[in-house]
Amino acid sequence: MNSLAFDTVALSLREAFAMLDERLDGRLHLPGDADWDAVRAAWNLAVDQRPAAVVVAASVADIATTVRAARDLGLAVAPQATGHNAAPLVDGHGLADAILLRTHELRGVEVRPNQRIARVEPGALWGDVVAATAPHGLTALAGSSHDVGVVGYTLGGGVSFLGRAHGLAANHVVAVELVTADGEFRRVDAEHEPELFWAVRGGGGDFGVVTALEFGLFAIEQVIAGALFFPIDRAGEVLETWAEWTASVPDTVTSVGRVLRFPIMPELPPFLSGRSFALIEAVVQETPEVADRLLAPLRALAPEIDTIHPQAPGELLQLHMDPPGPTPGHGDAMMLKDLPVEAVRAFIAAVGPESDTALLSAEIRHLGGAFDPSAAVELAAERDLPAPGAIAGFEGRYLVFGVGIAAPDTIDAVVASLGRLLARIEPWRAAEEYLNFTERPAAGERFFGDDGRLARLRALKAAIDPTGVIRSNHPVRR
Repeated sequence: MNSLAFDTVALSLREAFAMLDERLDGRLHLPGDADWDAVRAAWNLAVDQRPAAVVVAASVADIATTVRAARDLGLAVAPQATGHNAAPLVDGHGLADAILLRTHELRGVEVRPNQRIARVEPGALWGDVVAATAPHGLTALAGSSHDVGVVGYTLGGGVSFLGRAHGLAANHVVAVELVTADGEFRRVDAEHEPELFWAVRGGGGDFGVVTALEFGLFAIEQVIAGALFFPIDRAGEVLETWAEWTASVPDTVTSVGRVLRFPIMPELPPFLSGRSFALIEAVVQETPEVADRLLAPLRALAPEIDTIHPQAPGELLQLHMDPPGPTPGHGDAMMLKDLPVEAVRAFIAAVGPESDTALLSAEIRHLGGAFDPSAAVELAAERDLPAPGAIAGFEGRYLVFGVGIAAPDTIDAVVASLGRLLARIEPWRAAEEYLNFTERPAAGERFFGDDGRLARLRALKAAIDPTGVIRSNHPVRR
């Protein structure tokens, strides 16, 4: 059957859900079930997801069955693997009329080393991909943490520590398999349904439930990477030097300037627990000798701790020191046109040693290089890749992100601190925002501009999902 063909007049919603549950390889959960709070939880534990039901898919067939059932019942489907960046989903349209479709148990990774291609299932994490590709001397444009979901990260663009040399992860996708709002399975690429293929590469998760991604890998066995730690009272000096340094480094260098306050935790080594630092994270795709020359101006500042060393790309999943698991947080981002010394000083005023900020981490990521849209187009032509999708790259040259713990006794201070940071750097704000780092509902124009891409995305959404069965955290149509 292509549909559960519910008679919604004769059946109650609970009876309809019972019919759905019988047809699943996986599991359906409803409010009131003993494990309800666990299955509906987002990665950010401060986000309170309250859907009509949760389906934990155990097969691709479960995904199609769930989409068809939701369509018949007049409900939406919100696909979710890890639950990163879930706040806009809850704060936007909400989930009371939606089935939360969890794909986290579908984590298969297939590597085709001769083609340098990986094929991943919808719940795969970057840790899964690294474990599968490393034995072949291959790596992907992974996120900054092992537990970030591959699909959501890639649909939104994908900013990697290797990205200034290779661009967005979405630009290296060669095929996407998904179930669209009609409940049908599709495989799309540059030659098959090219408009849908264009949309899902950077346009977000509004066009279907992805069941598999295929993307290119790189023969990179070693990078020079790590962090330089300085006492926080040197933050101004360190980040001003770093900002000037980023203006001249080659595209083989990706780096982050950061202010980080470690909480007191027994899991942390004593030299980090409870301390605050200014630090620079750097990844250099050069020989050790060239890397040493490039890093010399930063090392001349005499860091207290220097962890930069030759390493396998898989070690980059630990570089950013993200929390090891779900935690309550409140954060948001802003893209900057450029980073003059005045912008660095505004950043330090908001989060530096004299700021009394409640943010645990505030960072500035250096973009440019292959993250530039024109460079991405040239790179695709040079490497015989598909033309970039809905987001080729960013005109903004730097990306700021701040975050704090959203506990009941800290949330007000964190919200105020984040507001101060974004207000301080507002004068250098770029016209665009990065979908994956935007932790609030935002107008599509902020992501896709006024150059016709948003109209094109909305036209496709209207054509393949006119009733809004598929619901993403950043919908193209509001």
